Amino acid sequence: MSSIVSIPWYATVFRGDRFELALAEIAPIALRYGATEYAVYRFQDDRYKFQQMAAFDDKDDFEQYWYGEEFSTWRADYTGWHQVPVVYAWTTRTTSGSLEANGSALT
Repeated sequence: MSSIVSIPWYATVFRGDRFELALAEIAPIALRYGATEYAVYRFQDDRYKFQQMAAFDDKDDFEQYWYGEEFSTWRADYTGWHQVPVVYAWTTRTTSGSLEANGSALT
């Protein structure tokens, strides 16, 4: 069963829109490191708050992504664009579901 890593981000003042674009640069790179899916969510009640998520089968793959050259360079490029510390959470997906476009449930 895949595990989900959740990375909370909080953009600094007046950088919310630009930080959203910056996260759109780095999030898909997770697929190169073995992620099976990724997503970035922006909170509606606090437009500076973001949640980046990715599914990995192996935590070592995530750590290669997190500490790899692309993410390290990205963090250096966007230093000051988000609050620190950034502490990710590693979770196990225990159940999930979705609907197809026609409204029928996927199993």
